[in-house]
Amino acid sequence: MHDHKENAWRVRVTGSGRGAGVLLDEWHVLTCAHVVGDEMTPVTVQSAVCDPEWRTMARVVPGSWVFQGGGTRRGDVTLLRLGDAAPCDARAVLWCAPLSGGTVGAYGFPEAAAPYGIWAEAELAGDGGRWGELGLLNPVAAEGQWIEPGYSGAGVLVRGGDHAGHVVGIIAADYINVTHYGVPGHQDKLARGAWMMPAETIRHYLPAAAPYVTGEPTGHFPSSGRRLPELARGDTLRVALTQELRRLLAGGWAGTVVLPGGGTATGTGWLVRLVRTADPATRAGTSSAELTAAPRDTVLHLGDIDAAYDAHGKTAADMMRYLTERFGVPPGDSSPIDWLWKRQPPVCLVMVGVDRAQSPETLVRELLRPLAVRARSRGLRLVLGFDGPPPENLPYEVSLAPEPLAGGSAREVTAAGVAARVTELAAAEDEAARAGTRGERRFRRPPALPRAWAPRLRVRLAVARETDDNPELAAIEEAAVTALAEMVSFRTALAGLEDRLQELRNALEAHRERAARCFGAEDRQLGDLHGQAYRAVWQAPVDLRAAGAAVDRYKAEADRRVGHRDEEARGQV
Repeated sequence: MHDHKENAWRVRVTGSGRGAGVLLDEWHVLTCAHVVGDEMTPVTVQSAVCDPEWRTMARVVPGSWVFQGGGTRRGDVTLLRLGDAAPCDARAVLWCAPLSGGTVGAYGFPEAAAPYGIWAEAELAGDGGRWGELGLLNPVAAEGQWIEPGYSGAGVLVRGGDHAGHVVGIIAADYINVTHYGVPGHQDKLARGAWMMPAETIRHYLPAAAPYVTGEPTGHFPSSGRRLPELARGDTLRVALTQELRRLLAGGWAGTVVLPGGGTATGTGWLVRLVRTADPATRAGTSSAELTAAPRDTVLHLGDIDAAYDAHGKTAADMMRYLTERFGVPPGDSSPIDWLWKRQPPVCLVMVGVDRAQSPETLVRELLRPLAVRARSRGLRLVLGFDGPPPENLPYEVSLAPEPLAGGSAREVTAAGVAARVTELAAAEDEAARAGTRGERRFRRPPALPRAWAPRLRVRLAVARETDDNPELAAIEEAAVTALAEMVSFRTALAGLEDRLQELRNALEAHRERAARCFGAEDRQLGDLHGQAYRAVWQAPVDLRAAGAAVDRYKAEADRRVGHRDEEARGQV
């Protein structure tokens, strides 16, 4: 006779506080430690959507109460064992999933809705900024129910996109309402936010909960502990590489960056460390003091990287399986590549050891090149590490090769002057990238955006400045000057396309006005040709060759008819 609604894993937990929980099986419930009070306190667990309703006492599983206190909310999670088995076969599995975006729901028991509970809808928003291990949730709408006391421990259920229908964590921090007093005469604004603990973090804190967690982790690397590797402040090259890659991944940049020479003295340890600064499980084992003490700009936000994979000895099929599970691609749905192209927000994917895969050529051909070709236009961020040089058929926007630049003239340069030139180049590259994006949207065959040199030059400049009169400074300046010239050529070529398009549009309008004077504005014989030409010059992306031909056809027909009319007029005379 037992009956329940969907998502019957939703339960209410009453201990020293009032909250919610996730029924993992007939004996175990996951919730927040602060809802329980302490590890010795019994609590009441009752169903939220079962008929008939059931209720039982529960206690903390020994060794499974984690709460650091001190106002930090770090490690606020516990696993309960029910006194009596739940008379319900509904249970939840926790899924490891990206935190960068998506709509979710949480079912809690605020005072106004107790004892029945109510859903609150939210958006995943990446890093929660609260001591480094919680994901931020933002309201979907200004009005409606929001997360407040009574939601702690509630399962975070994904509504659509990645992992639709999966529980990816629990609400772990009470809401905060802050009134921001603005300009006098303007209405005050109410700031609302909430925080969730991801499944990867829960698995780190509660080994007993590991059987109930599935899915691929953020970083698929060989196990080397969950502590954050150190990055020595005196290691200028690795610090500079880390800072430059962080600049790319934490900003609005999109495209593919290659890291050649992973087998050189730099290794890939600095990259793995940077990836782990965004990894939920590593964050859980890293204190706030450690994150703060790291060299400036060498720590990512939680969730900045959606997936990271070590390709050493792996196949393309291995990588496809990882991406399929990591992003919750539905069985029988589109391939992971199609899924990643469409995903919002765009994906950030890191892969090391690409040329040490079982078949690097297959991996590049079947996965990496298709992604890299459209990465910048689709907003994807790809980071690909190689022990040697990247393959020639792999398109990319940035190279962070660690080797010194060769060449350079004998003339004297100053570090300050070279830095100013590199800064000038960076601004030119940013503007060219924006112009290139507009060009890709407007033209079918726009000029190719040159590769960006400023990131690598900043790395080499940081190293060269360590030594007085370093001869590499001249090579850096010359590389910057050459790259600036490439940017000027690109902008000139793009401006030429813009001029040609405007010329065609002006010509079409002039021919239309002449035809209207001669044959009337509603001439049907010319209407079809004009419609074809109009669409060709105004419907993006524009194929300038086809547009020019369409305008020429319209002009030729108009000329023919004008000439025919003139001949008829002369014959009548």
